[in-house]
Amino acid sequence: MAGKEIYHKVKDKVKDAFSSLGPETGKGKTKLSGKRVKHGYHLVKGKSNHPMEDYLVAEYRQVGDHDLGLFAIFDGHLGHTVPDFLRSHLFDNILSEPEFLSDPKTAIEKAYQLTDEKILEKASELGRGGSTAVTAILIGSDKSVKLVVANVGDSRAVISKNGVAEQLSVDHEPNMERQSIEKKGGFVSNLPGDVPRVDGQLAVARAFGDRSLKKHLSSEPYVVEETINENSDFLILASDGLWKVMSNQEAVDAIKDFKDSQAAAKHLTEQAVNRKSKDDISVIVVKFLC
Repeated sequence: MAGKEIYHKVKDKVKDAFSSLGPETGKGKTKLSGKRVKHGYHLVKGKSNHPMEDYLVAEYRQVGDHDLGLFAIFDGHLGHTVPDFLRSHLFDNILSEPEFLSDPKTAIEKAYQLTDEKILEKASELGRGGSTAVTAILIGSDKSVKLVVANVGDSRAVISKNGVAEQLSVDHEPNMERQSIEKKGGFVSNLPGDVPRVDGQLAVARAFGDRSLKKHLSSEPYVVEETINENSDFLILASDGLWKVMSNQEAVDAIKDFKDSQAAAKHLTEQAVNRKSKDDISVIVVKFLC
């Protein structure tokens, strides 16, 4: 089936896509391949003077015979317009790719690149800022549930398997990609008391937008696929406002006994605030139930 045909067959089952302009907390549930899935989310604005720059998506859709769960955190910098654009367009672009169901990894890579190109084309409208992204797609079929996680930047996805935390995304720190950045003509600063920054400005090596830095940055996502099974407890997606002050295992341990996903997400944001996180904090918790 062609990409456009797939896209036009998409129908919303439950939709809960919110930004900082919408509710700061919420939840939803569905069934994927006989497995119950429940999600909850919570957002807290940081201590900075600028408006909230974290946006998220948490929704369920159906594409052909496949039920989908779509979840994402977008952490903006230098403005909220780019993460808001991603909230509105990234998943639609992914689902429009012809090979989405047969080869989701390739579809996601193409859609990330296409979306970044659109953001750069609209720089006069969207501004000079950018955004990290971590996306998670649950794909239900007759026999199983597949999880596909992708990210650029330092928003992170962590899955709990039998109580053990496993990071599914990659934090794209400038020092990790110094060679690539320098080969493109850029540099990575390492000033005392500060984190490494691309061209002395941005603390991540991959991001959407950032037109002035784009020739030294990448928007190519890290993508990983795995099957959700009886060992899979829950998935955490969060912006770096959480991960700056809490390790993966600490986050898993903090909510492992929570039955309500929304309460779990709220608890993680509260823990981050208690640990003096000053950044915007956005958390989505997706629980997998038999």
